Amino acid sequence: MTASPSLSHRPTVRYPIVDQLRGFAMVWMTLFHFCFDLAHFGLWSQNFRLDPFWTGQRTVIVSLFLFCAGLSQAIAVQQGQAWGRFGRRWLQIAGCALLVSIGSYIMFPQSYIYFGVLHGMAVMLVLVRCSANGGHWLWLAGVFALCAPSLAAHLLTHDFAHWAPVFNGRWLNWLGLVSRKPFTEDYVPVFPWVGVMWLGMASGQWALRYKPSWLQWSAPRGCAWLGVLGRWSLSYYMLHQPVLIGGLMAVLWFVSR
Repeated sequence: MTASPSLSHRPTVRYPIVDQLRGFAMVWMTLFHFCFDLAHFGLWSQNFRLDPFWTGQRTVIVSLFLFCAGLSQAIAVQQGQAWGRFGRRWLQIAGCALLVSIGSYIMFPQSYIYFGVLHGMAVMLVLVRCSANGGHWLWLAGVFALCAPSLAAHLLTHDFAHWAPVFNGRWLNWLGLVSRKPFTEDYVPVFPWVGVMWLGMASGQWALRYKPSWLQWSAPRGCAWLGVLGRWSLSYYMLHQPVLIGGLMAVLWFVSR
């Protein structure tokens, strides 16, 4: 009888739909940020903080990112990804989150990003990876996480109002259990967003077990570039705003001459 291969020697398989979904989210994010930058430079009057047209898009874009991250973790665990490799990727994300904080502080010192999407992902990836063996409980955990902020807001507004300053303060508002959102350019707290990643993990595990062919589905040939973009999502994320902002600043400087 031959010995079964160890988890660390399982072949790595990429599932096109996951990369392409992530790439699609990157394109949508770029268009969103381009519009945001136009408003920031006074070229287009839009309210990105309150207008449901913009806040709704942001919610969908972030949800796509985090759901894909959950799917990817389900695949990584199924393929036996070692903690060392996970840790190297985690360090990249955490390092980029620090760079985002520094860069945003330079541009928006009063509302810089101290817990945005990359900060949230760094925390949530650890939570999701550690709970990968949760089985059916992942579905329940995901739903609970999605509901937790609404419950917390109700309690902090009524029954436990004296605790509101504690949870609303910067030391704890990264949890997302707040009665009011902080003033910052990007805010992706653990709750409710870890719920999206947990549901992504649960969906990925279900698909790998019962419908693996779904993960092999690919967009039409003309959209194959979305997969490439999805595989380089972190690098693209870090570069797209400096390029957009730098390009707009160059255009404004040229026009004003």
